[in-house]
Amino acid sequence: MDLNQPLAFRMRPKTLEEFVGQEHIVGKDKLLYRTIKADRLSSLILWGPPGCGKTSLAKVISQTTKYKFTKLNAVTSGVGDIKKAIEEADNAILNPSGKCILFIDEIHRFNKLQQDALLPYVEDGTVILIGATTENPYFEVNKALISRSMIIKLEPLKKEDILKILKNAITSKDGLGTYNIKISDETLETIAEVSGGDVRTALNGLEIAVLTTKINSEGIIEITNEIASQSLNKRKAMFDKNGDSHYDNISAFIKSMRGSDADATVFYLARALNGGEDPVFLARRIVIAASEDVGLANPNALVVATSAMQAVTMVGMPEARIILSEAAVYVANSKKSNSTYMAINRALEDVSTKDTGTIPMHIRNAPAEGMSKFGYGQGYKYPHEYPGHYIEQQYLPDKMLGTIYYEKGENDINF
Repeated sequence: MDLNQPLAFRMRPKTLEEFVGQEHIVGKDKLLYRTIKADRLSSLILWGPPGCGKTSLAKVISQTTKYKFTKLNAVTSGVGDIKKAIEEADNAILNPSGKCILFIDEIHRFNKLQQDALLPYVEDGTVILIGATTENPYFEVNKALISRSMIIKLEPLKKEDILKILKNAITSKDGLGTYNIKISDETLETIAEVSGGDVRTALNGLEIAVLTTKINSEGIIEITNEIASQSLNKRKAMFDKNGDSHYDNISAFIKSMRGSDADATVFYLARALNGGEDPVFLARRIVIAASEDVGLANPNALVVATSAMQAVTMVGMPEARIILSEAAVYVANSKKSNSTYMAINRALEDVSTKDTGTIPMHIRNAPAEGMSKFGYGQGYKYPHEYPGHYIEQQYLPDKMLGTIYYEKGENDINF
């Protein structure tokens, strides 16, 4: 092992027995474990956040399979590289089995043309595709490839799993075993906790701490909590404002407001801001929730939310966080009603799918002289001329008489 290589690279497992975590997919009684052991793999898409073990699992497969194993990175490879890999797989002298396992890291970065180039070879069995992606493959990968592949969802590693890997890295000859390191379990737990399920972040932090700490008079490299904290990047929530986690987080934010959970609302708001989400986008979502979910139960929520959106636009971050929090908590704590939301949806459904008839003549406008003789505006009763400023008359078309769109919600204000 080249000890000049990053620790995270050196500590990648070589066998399934060395693989730590993801028990739900590679536990000994699980399908993927059995298929890897039996070398009976079909095409796979490994989907999960950074540092959860996608590439490590591919490496284990490469050490286990009897088939030719080729690795490509979608960032640096093109159609030509794919064709070269296929040609080598088809070469009876170089590859008697006639098939290969093709591992494509960051497969979501392949465009449609590049993904289409794989399809016939995956279909005829020449290529067993293993794609790795941090993005939702159902959005980013060709549907034809998806239908021919098993989608494997990997989760962020548990703190206990990362702790086990860190301890192994300190003692392993491939890791930091040649150094005389003193580090407490508490400090290792801190590294595991701050890594947020990303073992690469944890190992990189540990390596930086060891390599940048001077040996003391006793010949020991002592890693304290302070040193470990300085060696790790500030913790980021699992959030990518351009990726799948963006949609998950904004969905959770909206549903928390709708569900009147102010604490969860603030949590997902903080998660979004910490991940770099556009504060104006968040403000727009609060405005929508104020109308869709609060509605006539508290019409003032829309006023607060709209004012907050204007204020966020004028003020900007970091102070905008306070404005967003106020508006979001106000919406979350308000009584809820979706009566107007349901009313407009029902009306839109009718006008787009039914023959709804014509507007009654008496409520049509007659802006030009002579139109009234054709019935425009004839017979209209001006409500303000009647007691209580109300007079009953027909407003809906004849074909829609009796239709009810707005049904007063139990929380709606009284008019």
